Amino acid sequence: MKAIKENGKKKVPVIAVDERELRSHVSKVVRQSVEETLNGLLDAEADALCQARRYERNAQRASTRTGHYERYLQTRVGTVQLKG
Repeated sequence: MKAIKENGKKKVPVIAVDERELRSHVSKVVRQSVEETLNGLLDAEADALCQARRYERNAQRASTRTGHYERYLQTRVGTVQLKG
């Protein structure tokens, strides 16, 4: 929202911020970042254990990746969905 504040003879635009909406947006961005980071770490760990990336075929591959199951982790910014 934009508001106009009179400063003497000049009109100066003022920005009003909805603090609740801002906090909600920041929490959502942080939650998404945490979720992406943790899922990336789980994928990297699986790659290291199998000695190959997902769908990669090579002679050194130690195991197969047969999929994942979802689990949830409660954080200060909300619940994140982990795929591991």
